[in-house]
Amino acid sequence: MERYVATGRRKNAVARVNMIPGDGKIRVNGKNLIEYFRRETLKMDIEQPLVTTDTLGKFDFIISVDGGGMSGQAGAVRLGIARALLLYSEDYRGILRKGGFLTRDPREKERRKYGLAKARKRYQFSKR
Repeated sequence: MERYVATGRRKNAVARVNMIPGDGKIRVNGKNLIEYFRRETLKMDIEQPLVTTDTLGKFDFIISVDGGGMSGQAGAVRLGIARALLLYSEDYRGILRKGGFLTRDPREKERRKYGLAKARKRYQFSKR
C-alpha cells in the first residue's frame, strides 16, 4: 500500500499529513475533520486542493497538527495535503500552483517592541 507523507506549515502551526488510497476519510488528531475544524469555511479551505485536482474521495488522510490557532492549523493542513498530492502525481503541479496551494504563506506575527503595548500599538499619549 502506497503512503505519501508531507508537511505543511502556516504561522506557528505544523501539520504532518499521511495520504493513503481510500474512500475520502480525513482524520485530524484522532478526530473527524468536521469535529476538529468546526467551521464550515475551514473545512472548505482544507478540501480545496482535493476539489481542484478532482481527487476528493480517492484518498484517506491521517493528519497530526499542533501549534497555532484554528486558522493557522487549517492553512498548514491545506499545504500538507497539496504537497502530498504532488508526491502522488507531478501532473497536479500546474493546477495546484495556479490555485496557490503550493505557496507557503510567509506572514508571521511581528515581535513586540519595548516601550510599546504590542508590535505597533502605543500606550495612550498624555500631554499633562
